[in-house]
Amino acid sequence: MTHVYSATLDFHRLISQELPEEDGQDWVDANRGFLGTREHAEVIRPDGHVVWSMRSYGFLDDDTSPDTVNPSLWRQARLNRIHGLFQVTPRVFQVRGYDIANITFIETDNGLIALDALTCPDTAAVALSMYRQYRDPKGLRKLHTVIYSHSHADHFGGVIGLVTQEQVTSGEVQVVAPSGFMQHAVSENVIGGAAMARRSQFQFGHTLKKGVKGQIDAGLGKTMPMGRPSLIAPTLTIESEHEIHIFDGFEIEFQLTPETEAPSEMHFYFPSERALNLAENATHTLHNLCPLRGAQVRDSLAWSKYLNVALKRYGHRSDVVLAQHHWPTWGHDKVHSFLQEQRDLYRVLHDQTVRMMSHGLKPAEIAESLTLPQSLSKRWHTRGYYGTVSHNVKAIYQRYLSWYDAHPANLHNLPPVAASHKYVAYMGGIDALITRARTDFNAGEYRWVAEVLKHAVYAYPDHLEARSLAAQTMEQMGFQAESATWRNAFLLAAHEYREGPPASGGALSGNPLLAAVSNGLLFDALAVRVDATKTENLSFTMQWHFTDLQEHWSLHLSNGALNSVMLTEADTADVTLHLERPTLDAMLQQKMMPAQAIQEGKLKMEGNGQLLGVFFSLLDRFAGNFPVVDAATLQASQGAAHA
Repeated sequence: MTHVYSATLDFHRLISQELPEEDGQDWVDANRGFLGTREHAEVIRPDGHVVWSMRSYGFLDDDTSPDTVNPSLWRQARLNRIHGLFQVTPRVFQVRGYDIANITFIETDNGLIALDALTCPDTAAVALSMYRQYRDPKGLRKLHTVIYSHSHADHFGGVIGLVTQEQVTSGEVQVVAPSGFMQHAVSENVIGGAAMARRSQFQFGHTLKKGVKGQIDAGLGKTMPMGRPSLIAPTLTIESEHEIHIFDGFEIEFQLTPETEAPSEMHFYFPSERALNLAENATHTLHNLCPLRGAQVRDSLAWSKYLNVALKRYGHRSDVVLAQHHWPTWGHDKVHSFLQEQRDLYRVLHDQTVRMMSHGLKPAEIAESLTLPQSLSKRWHTRGYYGTVSHNVKAIYQRYLSWYDAHPANLHNLPPVAASHKYVAYMGGIDALITRARTDFNAGEYRWVAEVLKHAVYAYPDHLEARSLAAQTMEQMGFQAESATWRNAFLLAAHEYREGPPASGGALSGNPLLAAVSNGLLFDALAVRVDATKTENLSFTMQWHFTDLQEHWSLHLSNGALNSVMLTEADTADVTLHLERPTLDAMLQQKMMPAQAIQEGKLKMEGNGQLLGVFFSLLDRFAGNFPVVDAATLQASQGAAHA
């Protein structure tokens, strides 16, 4: 039974005294321009599958935060529940609250632009239909342009809910994206995709029950929709730092901002509207410099500098600033203040972290001691609902100095389970550890208790009292967290201490973006799945001739490593395979077996055809449900892995 302890109640009282003054402006802005919505913002497929719904967030009606939720996060969760179609300027509209991200519709002289496409086709299609309902019931405005603001899936994954590949191929619709978009859109979630997908469950909390004791928000929005993304390649990429384009009479100034919130990202200025769209680089929260799901560390210095350019270039011309998450900010002076504070937020984090690490402080020490100036901490939009000062500081340290904190004891320390057995023994055994941990738990020292019980469960995974106390500890930490992502992580940890990891996870075999992956990236992704322990004394060369692309790729396996290179012409190999790329995609997704492909004439082989089966048998499978709070173990693959 869930209990809220006095330490958590005291923490909530303390945080309430430190919060910015509530002037109601965010509520005014979040509701401004409301045109209409659908009950509970529900997106349900004909088969009854619920892709998105606000129905289960009805508990947020209460404006008083419960004991199980940080009062600051409760406010953010309630703001993120506001949904519908909103008019931002005479020609700019946003659908908010139908996905974790926003979709922005821009009315041109005769047609329509969609800026971003949400996460999946289901939510995108409903967003477009709602725009039509309130602004274009006869469908007279043709959607002629889709713009991707950046390379994260919640901003492009719904594209086929807006347009078709055929419309783009024929030139009826153009797709615009920042430089490097395709590479980064598919690469971030491919090489490390299996680990990232599992870790995302802890970041977004979408596998948790929704409620005051569970998932209430994700900081940037409610949560991730339960749909599968799509992708259409851009037909126009923005390559210069500053470009101006006109789409059916509507002028847009583009500002490239690479290596910020995404490796491929850009800002937009709409001169006729005096409106500045900052994509995801300035929202109503401190963002992540390295998300909990994992990613390459982002450049906080470049982030701040690009916001500074936007402030200097567009600030004096802007009456509203909007983004692809959250709600806009109106008023010239407020736009200027918002931009300046967001710029300074990432700059002060960068500069002060580097200053302190130059004095020799370790990441955890900097994270514990670095505080934002009150001029920033007393602003709602700089609070850590998604990113936090603590883990952003560690990301900055990692970007400059790596994971190693320079203490030689941390250079070759024991792995978790072996170290945990030693820790428990040094503490006097598991019973003594639990006794001490319970005393510290009762004193509200949850961070220390979590650390101690991590070792207890690693060493004694079946010790029910250790698991129960660890779950209670994580629960209290979740109830205290201002960051939605931290809350989700702590509460899912509590759940898995009690119930164990999920029974199944998302295997990579069903990756809907597979067809968009380049051949080079695909072979790199397959290389990380080769189980080197199975390759002893194996050495062979495979040549893949993709007849639809007229590309020749050579794969060489030796010493447990799979190396690939594109050839200018055919070369000798132990086996040569002639096929179209979609045939390989089908085999990797287990939609077609090699024997079927051969029988149907879609795969032709020369040389030692048995090597194809050998190759597939070497590929490891990633179930996607590996333990997180328990010790992970390497499970040997069973049989051939075509996925």
